[in-house]
Amino acid sequence: MNEFLTEQRLDYISDSDAHVTTDSFRHIAQQPSHNWPNYESTPLYDRSSLAAVEEDIRTVASVWFEHAAHESVDEFVRQLPLAYLDLTPHDRYASATRYEIEQLYRVFLLKELHGWTYETALVEYLQQSTEVREQLGFDSVPDQSTLWRTWNKRFTTDLRETVQTAARTILIKAQNADVTVPREPERNLQHRDSDKGESVPDDRTVLEQAEKITDHISRVVFPAFSLDRGDGYEIHENAYWSLQTYLGLRENLAANEGARSFIHESTRDRTPLGHGHRDQIRDLPIEQIREMYRQAVQQLTNQLAGTEEFFRAGIVAIDITEDDPFTGDRAGHEDEIIGTKEKTDEYAYQWATVQLVGNAVPLVLDSRPVRKGESRKEIVEDLLDSAEELVHVDNVLMDREFDSQHILEMISQRGLSYVVPKRMQTSEKAQAKRLLQRGQDRYETDRKLHLGKNEWHETTLIYRRKENSEHDDHRQYSVFMSNRGGSFLTEYGYRWEIESGYRSIKRFMGATTSTDFGLRFFYFAFACLLYSIWRAVDLLVQVELTGEYEHSPIVTADNTLTLLKKETGIG
Repeated sequence: MNEFLTEQRLDYISDSDAHVTTDSFRHIAQQPSHNWPNYESTPLYDRSSLAAVEEDIRTVASVWFEHAAHESVDEFVRQLPLAYLDLTPHDRYASATRYEIEQLYRVFLLKELHGWTYETALVEYLQQSTEVREQLGFDSVPDQSTLWRTWNKRFTTDLRETVQTAARTILIKAQNADVTVPREPERNLQHRDSDKGESVPDDRTVLEQAEKITDHISRVVFPAFSLDRGDGYEIHENAYWSLQTYLGLRENLAANEGARSFIHESTRDRTPLGHGHRDQIRDLPIEQIREMYRQAVQQLTNQLAGTEEFFRAGIVAIDITEDDPFTGDRAGHEDEIIGTKEKTDEYAYQWATVQLVGNAVPLVLDSRPVRKGESRKEIVEDLLDSAEELVHVDNVLMDREFDSQHILEMISQRGLSYVVPKRMQTSEKAQAKRLLQRGQDRYETDRKLHLGKNEWHETTLIYRRKENSEHDDHRQYSVFMSNRGGSFLTEYGYRWEIESGYRSIKRFMGATTSTDFGLRFFYFAFACLLYSIWRAVDLLVQVELTGEYEHSPIVTADNTLTLLKKETGIG
């Protein structure tokens, strides 16, 4: 994290502030997991960036209201660190004024939080509290006409929208932490310019809205990625993310060919060559790639958290996918190019993911490489740790390769439910034969699975007969395990979304024949990010235009990639 920015934020906190307040801000500022916008490394953010203000408020609010002593949204606004902020470009008044724009920004945050329609209520609020006036730095209370002119004449349109967005974020974060709020926040984003009477948006409207949202999403997400090159480089690091996005525009496009085309299509003065691009990516450690990915997805989930639709989250699926079969010499890479799940004579890189499924937007919350010798339990624990930091998880769906009783016990210990198909052993085959003889389509029975040292994991086995099975024996049945009984079995059908998602993700990957493990993983992780951006943009567009979210996208993946290409400096 940028140390200068930490100091700038903390400088705002005076010695007279409550001890708990200071501790909260220091805790936030000093945690590397909180991704402050880095104003010095990217042109997307500077000290006058309103997008950065929105991100900072979201970050601070997400921690502030979790503290037991913080029970007031008004107090949050009064204590919010803003000394580092430069609102001058958003102030239409060029001459000196009696009231500073930062003071007025806080005042209108309060007005928006309370949902006051007119400035009169705001004036009365300020008049009634000497403490509030002192904290905001007012020697006198602005009158109603001054406040009206400030909002309608002095503030730019963008600044007004930032006030509304920030207030909504504060209300939602407070409400999620069970803090009393002065009004109910709108969980659905409102598109103020849309035609309310049009129930089905046309393609042009969808694309216009997608462009606006993609622009915002790209400015929020891509700063999470960094090459850690220091200063003095002629090619900006954003050019590398732009090229990687460009490689995802066409199937099987490798870096060398893509870089040559990128030169002509990019609006940048300098772009990386193929070998230079690969060299920079190869220098990134896998753990750094994963941390950057998690920060980027955190930004995505922050953008979605204000919608009711995102709170359908709760079901995640964990799975392993294979890269294309590797046909070269894997000598020295046997621990990385480990084969296929179907135990063929082919070899391939393998990647594990945890994804949101069900009615939620299907984001890839985290991904990781799979190496020879790693246990499935270790992989599941790692991915669940990431998922639970990002979203609320209720239920975990997995394939039968994860049917170990030790994995199931670990999931239960976390207080989560699971549905996992079981590989049929002798006893399951015998039971399936008995069900077939009786013509029974479904059967449930409790089972204890031995964990060792006289410890057991209790689960329920659910036998279910397949429709239109090609077999005439016990293979007509599938066996599932669940720690919540058979009622959760219908959710397992959501797992098909993972395979559909993998097809799109691999469509977004650049082509390479390199055996470099880090480079290979970066290509996969970046493709997961492009896929997740697409699905996030689609959700926000649907909610903006229709007020609802249907799982079938109305924004295509190609449209999103093309817009990302434009927003990252290609078009």
